Amino acid sequence: MGYNQFLNMIPEAFLVMALIIVFFLDFIITRMKVKGYALAAITIGMLAVVTVVCLTAKPAEAFGGMYVASQAAQVMKAILAAGSLIVVIMAQPWVESNAMNVKNEGEFYMLILSTLLGMFIMMSSGNFLMFFLGLEMASVPMACLVALDKWKKNSAEAGAKYVLIATFSSGVMLYGISFIYAATGTLYFADVAAQLTVKPLTIMGLVFFFSGLGFKLSLVPFHFWTADTYEGAPTPITGYLSVCSKGAAAFALMTILMKTFAPLVEYYEYVLYIVIVLSITIANLFAIRQSELKRFMAFSSISQAGYIMLAVIGSSQAGMASLMYYVLVYVVANMAVFTVINAVEQNNGGTTLMSSYNGFYQTNPKLSFLMTLALFSLAGIPPFAGMFSKFFVFMAAAQQGSFWAYFVVFFALINTVVSLYYYLLIVKAMYIKPSENPLPTFKTDCSTRVALAVCTAGVALFGICSCIYDWLFAASAM
Repeated sequence: MGYNQFLNMIPEAFLVMALIIVFFLDFIITRMKVKGYALAAITIGMLAVVTVVCLTAKPAEAFGGMYVASQAAQVMKAILAAGSLIVVIMAQPWVESNAMNVKNEGEFYMLILSTLLGMFIMMSSGNFLMFFLGLEMASVPMACLVALDKWKKNSAEAGAKYVLIATFSSGVMLYGISFIYAATGTLYFADVAAQLTVKPLTIMGLVFFFSGLGFKLSLVPFHFWTADTYEGAPTPITGYLSVCSKGAAAFALMTILMKTFAPLVEYYEYVLYIVIVLSITIANLFAIRQSELKRFMAFSSISQAGYIMLAVIGSSQAGMASLMYYVLVYVVANMAVFTVINAVEQNNGGTTLMSSYNGFYQTNPKLSFLMTLALFSLAGIPPFAGMFSKFFVFMAAAQQGSFWAYFVVFFALINTVVSLYYYLLIVKAMYIKPSENPLPTFKTDCSTRVALAVCTAGVALFGICSCIYDWLFAASAM
């Protein structure tokens, strides 16, 4: 087993190279303004290159099957790399602001790249040990990102909560993996699937493994950390945590359930039904009660995780394609909302209260309009891309064919009405609710405009370009 096997890990190799370049530039360049521009430009350029590399990379295998990169995994890496690129672009006003210690802004770029590297390894793992290492490589830098705003008490508190929950969930997952190893004598996904039988030990292993990933996805009842962490973390990091981290965990969970735990499908599918119904319903009900916008988006992300899990029910090529399509649309729609929140926060004293958006359309009509489009997409209103993403996950789940699958799909359809109501609360605040002191008119910087342009184009075009779903369907053949 030679070192040339690293050449099969092309996307990861480019990420490591980007990480090394940013690391050394952070030491070499001493002038603050020059350093900031250089690090931002290099990181944005490398993430763009990684996105292209992932799209062109072929399926590969390395280290005796511990690393297995399917075509679907490469496409999913491209989606997450593009999402990370949007995060880095929209975060520039925050990085350059006094709220962050500018001398250490290189940490932000290095932590983003490190987290993305862990997600890549997690999605391409062919072994439970490799999967766990990738998960920890993604979780530890993410905890540092959550607590990166050193001068805010809420950020430190959010980081502490995330560390505790991540540690606990990792321990639970590792406990489940030990059960699987005890029952089969191997950690390779393919070998586990061949030797897996229905017995208490394997069922307990599956339960603990799913519980550990449930924390990462913030599914109910593993969601209690989400609102506090989202509220305390810096807004760009909240956006990154809500889309990229969730997308990687959902893809990895579906891959492992389909490849490894297929013999136990009749046991875990009912658990999925219950978790999906609880996640969508409880998150929707709690979102209605929120008055702080980042907590509101936290419960929105829990609900969206429930919808993503509908694709897992399908356990088919259509299910995998609909999951990737949903994550793609969710990235652009959610990041558009967080870009507007970040712009308002940076220009208006750090406020994220929903009441502060009363009359927002009167003073900032363009930002209000773009945020409305993104919220309509998250709610699934046609003709925006979010409607098509929900349609495809509903179709994938319904193809399962059982009565309970139809019931869950019907229940999710009803909940879309509830989600439409609470998304419209923000639209109502911006367009209808009067305010004696509305947010003042301000001009957004270039990076914010670029991020909003990319996200809005995705919201408008991904739904009407059917070739995108066809491409994802072809790539998801496993």
